[in-house]
Amino acid sequence: MKAISTLPANALPADVPRGVSWAPIAAFCFLWSSAFAAAKIAVRDCPPLTLLTIRFLIAGMLMLGLAAASGRWKRPAGRDLAALILLGMLNNSLYLGLSWSGMTSVSSAFTAVLISTNPLLIGVLAGPVLGERLGWRKLTGLCLGLAGVALVLRSRLSGMQEDLHGTLLVTGGLIALVAGTLLYKRLKPATGLWTSTGIQSLAGAAALLPFALANESLGDARMTASLFWSMAYMIVAVSMGGYYLWFMILGRASATSASALHFLMPPLGLLFGWLVLSEPVSWLDLLGIVPIAFGIWLATRRSV
Repeated sequence: MKAISTLPANALPADVPRGVSWAPIAAFCFLWSSAFAAAKIAVRDCPPLTLLTIRFLIAGMLMLGLAAASGRWKRPAGRDLAALILLGMLNNSLYLGLSWSGMTSVSSAFTAVLISTNPLLIGVLAGPVLGERLGWRKLTGLCLGLAGVALVLRSRLSGMQEDLHGTLLVTGGLIALVAGTLLYKRLKPATGLWTSTGIQSLAGAAALLPFALANESLGDARMTASLFWSMAYMIVAVSMGGYYLWFMILGRASATSASALHFLMPPLGLLFGWLVLSEPVSWLDLLGIVPIAFGIWLATRRSV
């Protein structure tokens, strides 16, 4: 999954090693942002917690199978296994369980925008939690990114387009993602990426299963072609590809620099919502992209 960079060093994000090119970063942003539209399609035909439980279970088994087939499977130590289970509950069951439940009443583009506020929260917390230095350039970039996100949020909430209860659920998912990102950097589980991502996925399935059984019925699912293809896409492209790339980038960059990539999700989320779901995009949404783009450039560029 590694790519050899042909770009000059100052074209790479801050704190990212020179052996990492923009290719995995671009792929991660594409896959992560496309998941919102795919999820919106899937929850039309299947209850969200049931859908996620099945997705995590299949993806986790496939990733551990790949680890074993490639000879990279190694039984994690007790501390690492406990850390991966905790991370799986935060990064999978809580983050996606809450945000997908919220997405039954709010748009996929709005969900992508709200989740993308996590870089500023991580930038503020990475100092006391991880000891990362937040210089003026990163801080300015994060604030510009947040300003762009706030502009998009204002345009969508002022028009009464989004449900308050759904917004609160997505906000809970955002908090879980921030906690999962910081803890991954703090705990640093010493396992291969397929193994660590697979265990987290299975832990997410186990955590969601009782809630899915208690609150949803599999009989409510409609076995449609759109459900099948959206599920397949989320298992292979997002759970396996997107999460693999995210933890690879997070393992090689500071939490602040890696999370700043999430500012790219609003324009991409708006694009996918418009292309795939015909969700409306206003001129204020487009205007908000300008400070977001400049902010991420500041937050990820190397000091010269």
